[in-house]
Amino acid sequence: MEKIVEEGKNNQTDNETFAANFKYILVGILFGIVFVKSEVVSWFRIQEMFRLASFHMYGVIGTAVVVATISTLIIKKFKIKTLQGEDVVFSERPFHKGNIIGGLMFGFGWALTGACPGPMYGLIGSGFFVFIVALASAIFGTYAYGMLKDKLPH
Repeated sequence: MEKIVEEGKNNQTDNETFAANFKYILVGILFGIVFVKSEVVSWFRIQEMFRLASFHMYGVIGTAVVVATISTLIIKKFKIKTLQGEDVVFSERPFHKGNIIGGLMFGFGWALTGACPGPMYGLIGSGFFVFIVALASAIFGTYAYGMLKDKLPH
């Protein structure tokens, strides 16, 4: 039986798409468990970090940076491809003042809510439903950025 590909759509059925993406759901769940168990989602740990009272979060973030750097170097050196066989492309990003403004906004939001976007899902999954408000605000902020991006400093 031949599949017909419509313009703008792939040729996978819904079941094939779910099966192909199920591994990402599993990795996301594992990521959430690691976040919760390592206390990275703890509001108190995040506040300790911003008050420079504990090394815990700096250690976790520093370890992530080292692992990401080594992983990137390995991918580049051995020309590792994606699971679909595609080349991994690293593009240069120019620096501009919008990076500073956006970074400050992100940092202030993180300090005020006690969570960045990744741990918010772990917090909601752990039963801290008040973070639905923070997640909704993050989604609204992303939407607002999309609407205003042409007027912002890039």
